[in-house]
Order: sequence, then C-alpha cells, then structure tokens
Amino acid sequence: MIFWLLLLLLLYCFASTGSSAVFTQQPTDLVVVAGQPVTLPCSIPGYHGMVLWLRDGMALGVNRDLSGYPRYDIVGDHSKGEYHLLIQRTEIQDDAFFECQAIQAAIRSRPARLTVLVPPDDPVIVGAPVVTLRAGDHLNLTCHADNAKPAVSIIWIRNGLVLSGAMYSKSLLRDGKRESTVSTLYLSPSNIESGQQITCRASNKAAPNGKDATVTINIQHLPIVNLSVEPQPVLEGTLVRFHCAAKANPPVIYYRWAKGGTVIPDVPGDTYEVLVDHSFFTEQVSCEVTNALGNTNISRNVDVYFGPRMAAEPQSLQVDLGSDAVFNCAWTGNPSLTIVWMKRGSGVVLSNKNTLTLKAVKPEDAGKYVCRAVVPRVGAGEKEMSLTVNGPPTISSTQTQQVLYGEKGEIKCFIRSTPPPDRIAWSWKETVLESGTSGRYTVETVSTEEGVISTLTISNVVPADFQTIYNCTAWNSFGSDTEIIRLKEQDTLRLAVIIGVAVGAFLALSILLGTLGAFCCTRFQRNLKGVVSAKNDIRVEIVHKDHNAAQDSEEHASIKQMMIGRGEFQQEPVLKQLEVLQEKEKEFQHIKDPTNGYYSVNTFNEHHATPTMSLAPSQTPDHVVPSPPTGSLTMRKQRVPTGMSFTTIYSTLGAGPHRLYDYSQRLVLAMGSSSMELCEQEFQRSSLSDSSSVLDTQCDSSVSSYSKHDAYAQFDKDSKTSPSSQSSSHNSELSRPLHKRMQTHV
Repeated sequence: MIFWLLLLLLLYCFASTGSSAVFTQQPTDLVVVAGQPVTLPCSIPGYHGMVLWLRDGMALGVNRDLSGYPRYDIVGDHSKGEYHLLIQRTEIQDDAFFECQAIQAAIRSRPARLTVLVPPDDPVIVGAPVVTLRAGDHLNLTCHADNAKPAVSIIWIRNGLVLSGAMYSKSLLRDGKRESTVSTLYLSPSNIESGQQITCRASNKAAPNGKDATVTINIQHLPIVNLSVEPQPVLEGTLVRFHCAAKANPPVIYYRWAKGGTVIPDVPGDTYEVLVDHSFFTEQVSCEVTNALGNTNISRNVDVYFGPRMAAEPQSLQVDLGSDAVFNCAWTGNPSLTIVWMKRGSGVVLSNKNTLTLKAVKPEDAGKYVCRAVVPRVGAGEKEMSLTVNGPPTISSTQTQQVLYGEKGEIKCFIRSTPPPDRIAWSWKETVLESGTSGRYTVETVSTEEGVISTLTISNVVPADFQTIYNCTAWNSFGSDTEIIRLKEQDTLRLAVIIGVAVGAFLALSILLGTLGAFCCTRFQRNLKGVVSAKNDIRVEIVHKDHNAAQDSEEHASIKQMMIGRGEFQQEPVLKQLEVLQEKEKEFQHIKDPTNGYYSVNTFNEHHATPTMSLAPSQTPDHVVPSPPTGSLTMRKQRVPTGMSFTTIYSTLGAGPHRLYDYSQRLVLAMGSSSMELCEQEFQRSSLSDSSSVLDTQCDSSVSSYSKHDAYAQFDKDSKTSPSSQSSSHNSELSRPLHKRMQTHV
C-alpha cells in the first residue's frame, strides 16, 4: 500500500513536470441490474503513461492489469489511449463510485455512480402451498420477499382481484443495501372458502413484473349432514328409505345408524331401509357421520300413520258411595285422534278428554266404562275399565218363586254387594238360618263374578211352605238389604202342554221333511221308468218298518178269508184282482227307494195302469185307541201302480160334484199306498149296515174303472147317513173308526 502511494506521488510529480493530457471519455452514472454486464468508459488520447481505476477510492489495478478482480477487465485500443472498465456480471458490491486517473498526466475523471439493482428472491407464503384451517377460524397469510434492492412492494390477489387490508414491514440487511419485505393478510371466516387460491406478488425496479407465490386454502370441517326420509307420510308396514348425505373435510370415515338411542347393527353405508311401525313416530332415527375432526349426528322422525295405541294403562276404580271417580286414559295415534268415553250398554258420550270424572257416584254408576279412541281413516281402539261403588248390598230376586209340591224346592237370593256381604241370613217364622242344615232346610252360598247367590233348599215341600214368608237379608259395612220371597206351587199342566206342543211341532216338521223327500224321490223314479205323464200326484206313506213279506202274505190271506166268510166279496173277479195286486207289487219292488225304506214314495199316471187294493191288519201305537184283536181292518204298506192318482181314487167312489172329501174320521190314507183304503173302511162299516151291495158296486167300480167321478159323492153320502152304521158303532169292534190319518214310525 505504501508502495502504491509512493508510486502515485512519483507519477504526480512527474506529471506536473510532463506534457498535459485530456480525457475524451470518462465514466458516467449508470444503473444496472445485478448480473448484467456494464462498461465504464475512460479515453485519454495521446497519453502513454499509467492509467489507474478506483472504486470507492480504492485502486483496482494499473493499466490493464486487474488480476485481483476476475470479473473486471480493461478493454479498448491502447494506442488510442482507451482504458474502458468492463464489469462482466455486476454484483451488489459493484454498487459504488468509480474513477479513472492518468498518473503521469496527473488528471482524474469525475466520479461515476454505478447503481446495482437486485431483484428479490422468490416470495414465500408461510404454510404454502396449502394452508389448512378449521371452519370458523380466521385466516392469517404471511408473505415475505428478501434480498431486494430496492425493497419490494407486495400485493395479494384472489380470483384476479387485489385484496386490501394487508400490513407491510421492511428490514435492511447486513450489507446495508438490500432489504426484506414482509406482508400479512387477515381474512374473516365469511370471506374465505375451501379450495380458494390466494397469490402474493412481490416487485421492485429490478423485477417490475414481480414474482408470485400462491397458496391454496383448505378449510377443514366436521361432516355436514342432511338426512332425508322417503316417502312421507306413510302407513305402518310401509318400506321407508333413510339417506344420509354428508359433506366432510377431511373425508368421512364411517356412518353409524341408531333408533331411539339404540345402535342399529349391520348398516355400514349412508342408506337405511326398513318397514316402519308406530315406534318410528316417537323414536327418532339418527345418522352419525365421523371424519378425522370428529362426528356429526342428525335425527329425524317418520310421519307414520297408525291407529290408537294405549300410552298409559287405565285402572279400574273402587270408590265409596257419594265420592268422585276419576278415570284416566291416554292414547297415541297419528294423525290426531278423538277420544270418547261411554258407559258400556249406553250410547251417551260422557267425555272427549283424556280424563273422565264422575261426581258423587251412585250405585247405578257402577259398571263397565269404555275409553275409545278413533284415528280417522286409520283405525280405532278401546279400553274397558270397571267402576265399583262401595255401598250397601242390593238383592235382586223374584219375589214369587215356584216349586213342586212333594219335591225338593229351591229359593234363590241373588246379592250384589261391594264390598262382599259380611253376613247372609234366611228367616221364616221363628227360624233364622245363615248356613248349614236345619231340619228340612239347607242354606248354601256361592260367589260368582256378578255377585253372591244364596240358596235355601227345602228337602220336601209341604202345603204349609206355600203359606210361609221367607226373608233373605244381607249385610256389609255400608248397610243391609232385605227381600221377601213367597212360594207358589208349580203348574204341572202347563209344563205338560209345553212338552206336548214341542212334540207336536217336531212331528209336523218330520212330516213336512218326509213330504219334500217323497216329492224329490218321485221325480227321480219317474225319470228311471221313462213314463211321460200329463198329470202327476205324489203320495207318501210312513209305515212300520217291521212288516216283512211273510206278515204281508198272512194278513192278505186273512182279510180275504174274512171277507169271503161274510159274503161280502164272493165274486171270483175280485179274488183274482187281489192276486193281481200281489203280482203288481212285485213288479215295483225293483225300484230303489231313495229314502232306504224310511218313506215309500212313488209317482203314477192317470192313464197307464190299473189301480189295486190291499188290506192288512194294523199295528196301533199306545196313544191310539187299539183296534180289535181279530177281524179289524187297517191300511198296510203298499205301492201305488203308476197311472192312479188321488183324483182317480176319489172318482171311483161314486158320482157327485167335485169337492174336498172329509175323511178325517173314516179314511186312513197310507201315503204311497196302492190300496183302496176307502173301500176297506166302508167294508168295515157295511158289515153292520147291510149295505154290502152298494159297497160291492163301489169297490168293484173303483177296481175296474177310474173314470167315474159321480161315485165319490155317493160314497160320501152313504157313509155319513147310514143309520145302521152309526147306531151299531158302539156294539161292534169292527165299526170302530180309525183315528189315525197316518201311521208314523220314525
């Protein structure tokens, strides 16, 4: 250093004594961006001495030797005196004053200021590239740009718009030339959204376009859940779908479903389907969604339509006489329901509220009360409660009771009592009996749901018992009640009449059913025989089933012999016709009886057969006046040949006008029989009236012909007006009228 000072001093002295030199070019102030090259001119024509460059007063080198500064170089034509200083890559330390000096000429250039501009380093946003915060928190963004000369300016940009409100600060670095700038941006939760990008831009003269740094905002939040229920409203038993739509940052980890606070297993996803019942109306279905920050739970009810359901079970009441009775009845239902209070057996509405209050109850208030709830168009329900009124006993018994003379008799006393009776006593004359046996009397007490039945039993009813007054008395803690009962002898005749009417009705019903069955059977047999008839009559016979073929033959022969002995039927044709009847009967035996012999039914045609007749002894029931043991005549079971009707039979009995014939006392019509019963009975009567000739003619006419309608009136007239028949009816068993119109054996 001392060397260079001495050298300069020497040159100065030499210059002061040498020729003068002039700068034609000398350095000027320049501004350069760091890293760019720059040339500081220095030209001294005709000068061949030493040239020296100074930086901030410090010599860089002599002439063209700048070996200590590799970035520096002396350029230009030496012969022309050009000593230009070239800085290849400027740096911040090049920011200084430069001066060019000619030593021998003892001249120096004016000082030139080289200003070096330094662009900032790339700006940095704290937390970039993604800034994460929780929903609801404020956003603070910090951006700094360092090592800039001059200091940078920073702006914040979002969606192309510059954000205001940022705060700045600058700091000078150690080199005293460069600076760092820091900017802070504050944003409220309402002014930020997740996914937004915010840019920090730093610029100065060295970087006029600026340098950018960008950050993405990531707002994390708990799951945002929406629970939907479809369809709604629904009836019980309908399939309902719950969908849990969740938006979460960070993403959802899992779903959990619950109903009424109880976890529903095996439903891992965001959808739950179920057949709903009434419980879904009151018990909420919840969906819980969880992510890394926590969980969110949301619940929904289902608008389920269901009929009334009991919410609180009502209780039956037992109150004292004169007290108030309060019933409570709570129902649930959807849609809203209507409550109706009624007493069982009464149509009067007592209340429409959940509570029914009965003021100062009386004995007649006791009974069953119904709380009924109705959900329109959905359903109804009811609940029954009992009201028991504590009070004196109440006796309800028939004041006159009937018993049979000489038999065991019972007198009953029915007692309603709440609380139950403490004591029940029977009293008559001087006797009082509460239980057990005393002589002919026994007291028994039985409890039922309706009350207490006390029975006084008399082992053998005597006439004096019908004159006695019986007193039934019951006591409890609230009082007593008494009933006076008398006995009346039971009317046995009335009972017999009732039984008789019942039996008669049964018999009439049986006959009616038999007639209907015979009609059906007749039509069936007609189809089997293939007979086409213009007019059909139906005859039904109900007979004893114990007649067999042998008896029929014997009876037939007996009647024949008796008739021959009397000379009534001596004609040979008649006997032959009787034999023909037997043959005819055999022809009809092949026809199946649809009643299996219970009723013998057949149809016949008026125009295709010859009527036959059969006579046989009868079997008389106990309740009918018996016929004489021998010689009596009744009708027997016989089939009617086809072709003979009631009209035909009547027409054979004589001429006369058509009229209904009264045969209640004289005609035994065996329904379904083929015999001429009218002739048989007239045979009995004519034996006493010597009218055999008339009968012969009529019966013979009825057998041989069935087209004479006048015989009917004649027979009717003769049978009713014959004096001998009427006068001798008491002297001969043969003339006894038959009272049965039908023989029935069921």
